[in-house]
Amino acid sequence: MPTNHLPNTPPGRKVVLVTGASSGIGEAMAARLVREGHHVVAGARRIERLEALAERTAQEAARSGGGMHPVPLDVTDRAGFGAVVASARDRFGRIDVLVNNAGVMPLSRLDSLLVDEWNHMIDVNVRGLLHGIAAALPVFTEQGGGHFVTVASTGAHEVVPTSAVYCGTKYAAWAITEGLRLESDPSIRVTTISPGVTTSELADTITDPGAAEAMRVYRAKTIEPDAIAAALSYALAQPADVDVSEIVVRPVHQR
Repeated sequence: MPTNHLPNTPPGRKVVLVTGASSGIGEAMAARLVREGHHVVAGARRIERLEALAERTAQEAARSGGGMHPVPLDVTDRAGFGAVVASARDRFGRIDVLVNNAGVMPLSRLDSLLVDEWNHMIDVNVRGLLHGIAAALPVFTEQGGGHFVTVASTGAHEVVPTSAVYCGTKYAAWAITEGLRLESDPSIRVTTISPGVTTSELADTITDPGAAEAMRVYRAKTIEPDAIAAALSYALAQPADVDVSEIVVRPVHQR
């Protein structure tokens, strides 16, 4: 049977791979997990940001016994994702948690016909999630346990103008994750976290002027990313026989 902790470390410590960890929710999750004493494999394309995050959290890691381990990761690259998972397992002996957080949100009306942007959302938000599942599921099965966490969105539960494709990808992420939960052995826990309007860089990628203006209004009141990181912390801290299936976290002003 696999051990629940690294040798000579407290049993609550986990090895957690977080994708999209260079900014926003992913960055907040990675930083909080380090403060709590976990070993975080932080993956993103912008490796320089991850290295800066590792420097900023170095003192907290020393105090908590955790660690931040930056790795370059493009979730649309299936082979690359698999290599990151394999490398993390080789380094630590196991992986306890995969947080599929990487996502993009270039919103636009459908009649804008920004097909390349639609495809990019599908590649990152859906295929990236599937690549993570494909890489980690055999590892979790072999080691006798693990925890998948998908960062979806309240967009998985509602659609607003300009968000049709984005919401479609987030509904797909929700549905895939729920299917994974239903199909998985009880030793593998599965959680979906659906954030509402959260401070992040997501809206910065919107090229459609009308969508950008609508999003400025929609995002007038946001919550900070650490609120979502706290939800992750709660889900990971539950006993082995408790599966937190879904958490929705949104600003009180968001309806």
